[in-house]
Amino acid sequence: MKVGVPKETSAGESRVSLTPAFIPPLTRAGLEVEVQAGAGGPAGYDDAAYVEKGAQIVPTRQALFASSDIVLQVRTAATNPDAGGDDLKLYRREQAVIGTCDALVAHAAIRSIAERGVTLFSLELMPRITRAQSMDILSSMATIAGYKAVLLAANALPKMFPMMMTAAGTIAPARVFVLGAGVAGLQAIATSRRLGAIVHAYDVRPAVREQVESLGGKFVQLALETSSAEDAGGYAKALGDDFYRKQREMMFKVVAESDVVITTAAVPGKKAPILVTTAMVEGMSSGAVVVDLAAERGGNCELTRPGETVVHNGVTILGPLNLPAMVPHHSSQLYAKNISTFLLHLVHKGALEVNLADEITAGTLVAKEGKVVHPTVLEAMGAVREGGASS
Repeated sequence: MKVGVPKETSAGESRVSLTPAFIPPLTRAGLEVEVQAGAGGPAGYDDAAYVEKGAQIVPTRQALFASSDIVLQVRTAATNPDAGGDDLKLYRREQAVIGTCDALVAHAAIRSIAERGVTLFSLELMPRITRAQSMDILSSMATIAGYKAVLLAANALPKMFPMMMTAAGTIAPARVFVLGAGVAGLQAIATSRRLGAIVHAYDVRPAVREQVESLGGKFVQLALETSSAEDAGGYAKALGDDFYRKQREMMFKVVAESDVVITTAAVPGKKAPILVTTAMVEGMSSGAVVVDLAAERGGNCELTRPGETVVHNGVTILGPLNLPAMVPHHSSQLYAKNISTFLLHLVHKGALEVNLADEITAGTLVAKEGKVVHPTVLEAMGAVREGGASS
């Protein structure tokens, strides 16, 4: 079977789905790898590096899609608002497509892909189980986002992060408050500490306190913690308006004392909860910075504008989109490890096998044989009917 790696065409997307280092394991599994000319260039991987590892370079996108049995993408047609329609026309019946799909939100696009007869896998739906950790793109990309968020904050803050004792006096360290201690939050804590900041962090799950403190952060106790902040799949879930209202009231003082606030609370398929209100921003000192990692889902800060920088009452609110694409070399490396491991999980004796008895396969399969088949996606679409499912 042939595996195709096209160039990403969504605006601002500089990652590539497969890096040269992960080609040999695929070829040993009986797969042939084809790469569109220039696909890895924006991430720092040239065509020669792919050829050296055993891939064939294909000059055009059309030729790549026409010859590939399996297409690996960072952004499938469902998550490519700029050129997804062009890719949709190139998808073929019974062709397998693996990548990000935003399947719980991009309903129309998912239906269109299903109607093409594509076997579609969404990596964001990867089950949070031990044997799937090496395939978990959300964790990998969150690691990059948490790191980059701190660098953006440090660049925007009119202060330095570390304490310094100089002949001209002592510089006090910056105070950073991280909301959410998932993968992105923990990386933000670690990076802030490396830069010398005093770091406080809060999460609704009391169990993460030990992780926060192991990285040198101080856990903020609000007496609101709950053990029901995760769903059965290990993803965050919404906790209700009353909970978030009480949470905001209790965090007001901590936010006001912070130079930097980094928010990371996102719920798959839903609008991000508002954790930092306008009043809380107005209580911060002039020059303070808020970096909202939930901007793509509307934002955790009431003043966030996705993809923009807002200055309100002297406070800078950053709403960055697609932070992993700002570090394309290493984010591509991590993504390639995830997607290649997943592909090897699906391939047996050089052929793709869709085994729905397997939790990983069933958990990521969105469409097959002309229909949307994932129960959670169908439920989000409002298309589940008693006694069966329909797209």
